[in-house]
Amino acid sequence: MYYNPCVEITRRRLLGGAAALALPAGMKIVVAGGHPGDPECGCAGTIARYGEVGHEVVLLYLNRGEGYCGGAELGRCAGIRTKEALGACEILKARAVFAGQYDGRAVVDADHYDAFAKVLAAEKPDVVFTHWPIDRHRDHRAISMLTLDAWWQGGKTFALYYYEVAEDTTMFSPAEYVDITAVEARRRAACYAHASQQPDKWYPRQVEITRARGAASGFTQAEGFLRHPESRKAVLP
Repeated sequence: MYYNPCVEITRRRLLGGAAALALPAGMKIVVAGGHPGDPECGCAGTIARYGEVGHEVVLLYLNRGEGYCGGAELGRCAGIRTKEALGACEILKARAVFAGQYDGRAVVDADHYDAFAKVLAAEKPDVVFTHWPIDRHRDHRAISMLTLDAWWQGGKTFALYYYEVAEDTTMFSPAEYVDITAVEARRRAACYAHASQQPDKWYPRQVEITRARGAASGFTQAEGFLRHPESRKAVLP
């Protein structure tokens, strides 16, 4: 990624302008992720900040993490990781919804586009965050495509933003930031709620990312996002 100081100055100004605006009351925020832990990894700080000011936040997981749970029998993984997801949601004051696909076997076809669109439409979101689509994991790519199609087919009724997840996300250059310095402890707790995923191995990388995003936006730690170019702008927390 090439560094352009003019772009960085513009980004900081945009963020400052958004931060100065009051958030609309009573918004519904949906954060769509491939697996339990993905929304927390990508934007738990932003989720926490939305919750602090009274907005409803839903974490929409494509699957229940059936494919891996730290060496336990695969038949137990869905139960283990569902419990972890519910624990993380409790920390973040969010609600969990599961879209019913299977870990590692994501399907993106006409039937699954329609099924996912119904799940998302039922939540009536004002803002949706999902994975940046250029990603190494097929489940991340799948939910990104499912979310985008639901947004297009539904008339673009909500603001659509993309987030990053550690080393899986590639070619991501955020344009808007949220200061998470004050909620880093809750962010960490939500990620560590997914104990089966051995967070000690990957959370340090997340800290590197949030510090880098903070350096780019004038904060100690920040999460970065990219708005779909056809989406209306939302006021981030």
